[in-house]
Order: sequence, then structure tokens, then C-alpha cells
Amino acid sequence: MHTYLNVQNFGPIEKAEIDLRPLTVFVGESNTGKTYLAALIYALHQNFRGISQFPWASSAASYFSFISRSRDRYSQSRQEEVVQEMLEVLEKLNTPERHFKFSDLPQQVPTRLESILTDQENFTYELQRCFDLESVSKLIRFTGNQNNEMKISLAVREGDQTYWDFEARSSGSTEPTITGHINPDMILLDANDPIRKNEFNETSDVERLFRTLSTRRWRIGDSYYLPAARSGIMESRDVLATALIKRATRIGLDHLEVSTFSGMIADFLEQIFQYKERRRSPSKISRVAEQLETDLLEGKIEVERATPEAYPQFLYRPEQSKDGLRMSHSSAMVSELAPLVLFLRGIVKQGDLLIIEEPESHLHPTAQTKIAQTFARLVRAGVHVLITTHSNYLLQQIGNLIREGELRKQGESTSEKADYLKEEEVGAWWFHKNKPVAELPFDLIEGIEPEDLLDVAEDLYNRSAGLQNRIEETKGKDAVESE
Repeated sequence: MHTYLNVQNFGPIEKAEIDLRPLTVFVGESNTGKTYLAALIYALHQNFRGISQFPWASSAASYFSFISRSRDRYSQSRQEEVVQEMLEVLEKLNTPERHFKFSDLPQQVPTRLESILTDQENFTYELQRCFDLESVSKLIRFTGNQNNEMKISLAVREGDQTYWDFEARSSGSTEPTITGHINPDMILLDANDPIRKNEFNETSDVERLFRTLSTRRWRIGDSYYLPAARSGIMESRDVLATALIKRATRIGLDHLEVSTFSGMIADFLEQIFQYKERRRSPSKISRVAEQLETDLLEGKIEVERATPEAYPQFLYRPEQSKDGLRMSHSSAMVSELAPLVLFLRGIVKQGDLLIIEEPESHLHPTAQTKIAQTFARLVRAGVHVLITTHSNYLLQQIGNLIREGELRKQGESTSEKADYLKEEEVGAWWFHKNKPVAELPFDLIEGIEPEDLLDVAEDLYNRSAGLQNRIEETKGKDAVESE
């Protein structure tokens, strides 16, 4: 399954066509739209409660549950109609060698699901929340032309088949126009699907089927956003907690001017202030957190509470140290990586989307290369990762990890436990002022190398060479004059 996103005249972005991969990388100059597009992807995930082949399976199950409980309340004619609809569904599910398609559901189900897909109010709310705006029209790209139309389209596909698509357009009105379509020929259950070996006799059987599929086959991953401000938030967490407590009292509200966060920062704060590690057996994802603590932090991120109801306090305990340090007393690198450790250890699950702004912030170049390895481990553990970055070190290491993956395809590797990425798992897109967003294909020799980073390196070299020549010329003149 692939998710394709197409935007036009969105914030600073003139045009972008991307498809989300297990590791998606946005790179380019500042103020070119990397954060805008990352925030839009987060907003879309929040709007649909996650993106999958069939994200409405639980809604379909709820319909069958409602039919089972409410059938007797209908008029006689409607009862007969409902019974006939359910008999047809059961017959199609029990017919051997026959695919069960979206169009095989009772007509009210597709109608209801398409209304959810095109819910204008919910999508508008998510855009306003995530971008902290009063009007969606403020997201329209400003170029001096007041007639610009903003377009956002999303399509979920596999091969040549589109499962469903969504499109929002706005030309200056506060409410975008939304259209969407679910493919009636989308196969929900293959003819030879093992789950169809069981016979379906009652409406409750169909309900259980869709609930099972929604939690297993079509499980919708959650999305999490680690904003660029995360290190500052971690260092000032105690101050923020005190402010929240004061604001909760009537006295604290006196003369208070209300400011607001963007939805991503608000969600991040909520995760941090309500942080509770899940009691679960060690997983691949939690082991990635442990490797991050060992390889980069050289210590542990600990969680303490004065009482079970109190806000958590986060400490950094260096290796071989008995005492933990508050985030405000730790290095910027610790504050930067602590949220990632916490999210991997207690929040993120397989199939989730993790969006990280500028993961290289406050990291030494060596640490930047190691964080790239962390992303490869997350991909191997089944987590989808999207990053925005300015780091050439990180990009070069991602290129090396892809080369390692190419060696593995050929049955070779530099190490049995080496981290690696497959070329098809990585998508990198280059953001540039006043130009459409362009894909950066992987090159076996160049890796993933944006032109602007190459230009900077070349300019620095030329400047260095020119200054060296002038210094040598000056020394030569001084030598001649002294003679």
C-alpha cells in the first residue's frame, strides 16, 4: 500500500507530489515548506484517525452492531429490507471462490463512510488546530495573485488500484470544498482468504469479522509529532507544569492573556505531561530506545513521580552515576533525544507514524550519523518515520545504510548485525524556494545529495582557496619588499 500526497499553493509550497515511504526525508532551505508539509501529513492522519487501506472497518462493524440491536424498532417494511440486505451480505461472504468487495456492503454503509471521508467540518478543524490559524484561507500560498487556489489531494493505492482518495480545494473562503471516493471494487476479503473458512450465519458474525479485521489486518497506526522546540520544552517542563497548575485556579486566570500552541506542540505536551510507560514485554521498538541510550546518551532517561497523580519528572542518569540530573541541568543533546527515547519506550507501536523535526539539532556530526542508524532500526521494527533535516551528515549516513541494504540483496554484508535500509523504503524530497518540491533519487555514487548542499561546499572550498592564494601573494610581496 502506498500513500500519495499532492499539494498546490499550500503555504510556501508551489507544488509537491510525494509518496510516503517507511522513511521519508524532507530536506532543503529554511522557509521552503518542509514543516508545512510535515504538519499537513500529521493533520491528515489525525483527520482520518490514521491512514490504511480501509480505515473505516470499525465504523462498518458499528453499523452491523446497530442493526443487531435495533432491528425490532423498525417498521415492518424496513425490517424486511434490513433482513434481505443482511442475507445478501451473508450469502456473498459464504460463497466460495468469490471476492468480497466494498460494493457488497449494505448501501447505507458506503454512503455513511463516504460522508465520513468528506467531512468538511472535521478536516477544517484539524487544519486550524494543527497550524494554529483562525481560517484555512491563511494557508493559501501568497504570490501576489489573489486568485490562487489551494489544493490538497490524498490517494491510497496498491499497484494500479486506488482504494480511496480525498481532495480539498480552497480559493479564499474559510471553508474548503471537499470531495472523496471509495473504490466500489476494492477487495475487502480475497476469495481464498483463510478467515472465510468459518461460516457466517448471523449479523453478529459480520460485526465480529470487521472488528477483528480493524484491529489486525487494517489496524490504523497512530501518528506522533516531535516538534523542533522539544528540547526547550523538556528543559522548561517544570516551569510549564507550575504555570499549568496556577492557570487551573481562579486567581491564576486574573489578567491572563490567552496564547495558543499549534496542534502538534499541544499534542506533544499532552504526551509528555500525561506520560505513562506501557507495561509490556520488551519489543523491537523498546530495544531501539535502549540502543539510543547506550550509543548516544551513555546513560538512562528515568521517569519519577512525587505521587501517582503528579506530573512526571524526567531525569538523566549518566552511566555509573547514582544520581539523576534534571533536564535543565543536562546537555542540549540529552534534552533533544530524551523525548525520542520516551516515545519509543512507552508510546510508539508497530505501524505508527513518527514525525521528527530536525533530529540533528544539538547533535555532534558523529551523533547525527548514529541517529540515522536509529531510523533504520525503527524501519526494521515496523515504524514509519518522517524527518525534516538540514544535515548532510545524516543524509550521507542514510545513503550508506541504503548501500548496506544493496549488499544484503546480493547476499553480502559488512556485518551480520549491520543496520540497513532498502532503496525502495526511502523517499527523499528537496524543498527549494519558488520551485516545485522534487524527489531526490538515490545514486549509488552520490547517495542522497541535494544541489544546494553541494553548492555550499563548493562555495566554501572556492572561498578558502581564494583566501589562501591571497595570503601567499601577500607573503610573497612582503618578502620582495624586505629584500
